[in-house]
Amino acid sequence: SKLKMDITFTAHAEWRLTKRKILREEVLDAIKYPDIILKKYSKYYYQKQLGRGALEIVCEKTGKSLNIITLYWL
Repeated sequence: SKLKMDITFTAHAEWRLTKRKILREEVLDAIKYPDIILKKYSKYYYQKQLGRGALEIVCEKTGKSLNIITLYWL
């Protein structure tokens, strides 16, 4: 099923994109087609192996919205 969610980047996540040289497209792709999704407490951890490393994206779900809190290389 297609992901019908609004995906928003927090200011912190936006800063992390720039700082860690991660493309917005890479993040969206990792959320749509993750290798692994872990759920810890109320947070979702999307992991995706990219050509240049493994990316982890930490999100919170609120209603129909997925808020990206932070992202980093594993």
